[in-house]
Parts: sequence; C-alpha cells; structure tokens
Amino acid sequence: MAEIRFDDRVAIVTGAGQGLGRSHALALAARGAKVVVNDFGGALDGSGGSATPGEAVVAEIEGNGGTAMADGADVSDLYQVEAMVAAAQDAWGRVDILINNAGILRDKTFAKMEINDFRKVIEVHLMGSVNCSMAVWPLMREQNYGRIVMTTSSTGLYGNFGQANYAAAKAGVVGLMNTLEIEGAKYGIRVNTISPAALTRMTEDLIPEAAHGLLGPEHVTPGAMFLVSEEAPSGEILCGAAGGFAKAVLRETVGVHLGADATPEDVAANWDKIGDETGASELKNAGEQTQKFIEQAMKAGG
Repeated sequence: MAEIRFDDRVAIVTGAGQGLGRSHALALAARGAKVVVNDFGGALDGSGGSATPGEAVVAEIEGNGGTAMADGADVSDLYQVEAMVAAAQDAWGRVDILINNAGILRDKTFAKMEINDFRKVIEVHLMGSVNCSMAVWPLMREQNYGRIVMTTSSTGLYGNFGQANYAAAKAGVVGLMNTLEIEGAKYGIRVNTISPAALTRMTEDLIPEAAHGLLGPEHVTPGAMFLVSEEAPSGEILCGAAGGFAKAVLRETVGVHLGADATPEDVAANWDKIGDETGASELKNAGEQTQKFIEQAMKAGG
C-alpha cells in the first residue's frame, strides 16, 4: 500500500502541547503537513494558561525540518478559535484537517459535582469541538475537501464512575460526528471519531503502572492519521490502544410491532423479543429508524 502523506495539507490539532495531540501533530508534520499546534496551556482542570507547551512542540517539528505554528486559543471561545483558523488561512491558504483533541478533567461523583464543573467540561470537549468544526466548515466546503476527527472515550461510549460530565461530553461528540458526516458528504468532508486509551496526564492516575509502557500516545496516532487521510472512511468510531484497533458500532434490534394500542404491560411482556439481537443492524441516519417502524406497522396492518 502507498505511504499515507499529507504534503501541501494544512492541519489544526487542538490540545497538541502534550500527550495524544502532540503525537498527532508530530506525525502529521513528519508526513508533510503544515500544522497549527493549538494548546491553551492550562492545568488539567482547565485553569491557568501558557504558550509554552505549544511552542515546544513547534520547535520540535521545526527541528525535524517541518512547518508549524503555535496557537494558544481556548477552544471553548469561538472568537479565539475563529482567529486561529484565520491565522492558518492567512499563512498557508487553506485548512484541510482538524483533529479535535483538547480536553480537561473535573472528576467527581454526580452527587458531589458542582454544576460549573459539569458545564466547563462540556464547554471544552463538546463545545470546543463544535467551535473548531464550525470555524473550518466554510473553508472545507469551499475547498470541497476536509477531514475532521472528534475524540471520544470509552467513558463516553460505555460510562465510568465519577465522570458524568466527561461521559456526557464525549458521547456528545459522537452525535456531532453522526450529523456532520451526513451534511459534509457532498462537499468532500469526511468526519470520524477516535476513541483512544493512552498514557497522558489525563489518564496517568487511572492506568496501572504496569501498563504504562504499553499505552504510549504514539500507539494510537496511526489510527488518527488514517482517519484524516485522503482515503479515510466517514462516520466511523475507531478505538485504539497499545497498538490494537477496533471499531465501536451502535446497532439497533429489529424489534417487535405491538400495535397502536400497545400498553406498558405489552412492552414488559415482550422485553426479551424487543432485545433479540438477531438481525440487528447499524443505522446510518435517523430516518432509517422511523422508516423501519413505519414498514413494520404497515406490514402488520396498522
């Protein structure tokens, strides 16, 4: 297979001063892309701010012969994000790739969580992905080319104790992908999601020390590079860790038609049939679900 390259492509990677974002930025630059290394430079909970992390990655890229610029935009601030995208366009004429990676943690059980901690995590992970995607969307439509990657988490897909805010945000970016994938298709914009497990400052306290050597961010980055390549799929959730990769798939059972006069007791009595996974399928848009139920009702005679 031909080498995946990004020559003449312009990429923005958020949260790229450390961890996964840094790994993605370095890989893009090594394969020819011009890279905006975005990092607010704050603490793990989103407080503070410093240009140093992003600038250090830019220096590393330039030291390896690549091209990059640092940007300290707070992704939760649309105006800062728009300025970042404008700077990339002014410098290099286009934006082809966006990897939404920036994130923070404010973990607590739901009973103890302050609403502001819930809101801030949503603002960075979910609204940050919205802001960045919205800022590049017109350029990608005009170019008739774009590659966007959201970053979800096993917590967003399956849940995790003490991370209700993070889980809600990370599930939200999957919903965002599902619709942008549909809306971007005719403009050559492909949108995917990566679900990584890697040793970063966000996870170092959660991963057993014995596994630290297996979970370097660089073991996830190959998946991200494929998702932003010219041959990328669209609308997929790629899970990756320790050099292993899998797809997460949301499926829906065929279900049972209970009639227009169905009662709660009917639902309870047919629960096992409703959940029977025989013939379950992956739906590609909301209309497919509605059409399935209409066809079942028509077949049953209303």
